[in-house]
Amino acid sequence: MRMEKMMIGLYLALSVTVLGQKSPAKNTNLTPYSYQTFNCDNKGYFDASKYEKEEIDGVNKLLYKFNGVHFDTNPIFKLSSLEDVRNNKDLHLENLERQYQEKKKELYSLKVIDLPVWKKLYENAIQTFENEYELNKEEIIAFSDPSSLKNSKFYSTCRESIDAISSPDKDKMFASWKAYTELKSKNNADPQGVMNRFNTKLNDPQKEDYALIDMIGLSFHNCANSSFRQKPEEEATAYKDFDKIFMKLKKNCDMP
Repeated sequence: MRMEKMMIGLYLALSVTVLGQKSPAKNTNLTPYSYQTFNCDNKGYFDASKYEKEEIDGVNKLLYKFNGVHFDTNPIFKLSSLEDVRNNKDLHLENLERQYQEKKKELYSLKVIDLPVWKKLYENAIQTFENEYELNKEEIIAFSDPSSLKNSKFYSTCRESIDAISSPDKDKMFASWKAYTELKSKNNADPQGVMNRFNTKLNDPQKEDYALIDMIGLSFHNCANSSFRQKPEEEATAYKDFDKIFMKLKKNCDMP
């Protein structure tokens, strides 16, 4: 009987020792990870038995580097900018292509966490990147040759704008330009001011150029751009899901 009690006591002691060792072993898998968000410095701890740092780096880049505008291009809002993109079209296309190849190499080599939510985010990021490149390329060419938009990748989505821009009937483009400006003016604090500026351009000898600036750079661009961008609510969810990767997370945020 005494021997049985000793054996039971020894068994319990060993059990406590083993159980006591599990917690430290688990904690050793927690690896620190620091990252910056829009106005916060973040330090989290992830389970190294579940994730690799390279995978988290990849997701981090998808969310905070490859989510947004990828290419540094000159927006066309003035006649001087329009003249520049026409006179130096090949240079603008070469600059775009150089950026595309550099960024593509980094984006396509990312390693992300092997879970559906992050694999889908990666696929969407690649599609957005490719679409943005195509949109910028089409716009550069269209400022010199508006009819080129008939072959646009976004024609089915932005048919109305493209048909007006590429039409040989300039009155059709001017009518579409006016309709677009009227619609835009309703969301402006000074709608009459918007229309006054429009009428000034409409009566200018270079009204066709002014129309192309607005119709390609705003009407067509906004239509095409919105067709492939991630919805704001989906972005918010992705940011929250990223934070959930970390078992512990401390945020140090600046006041906006």
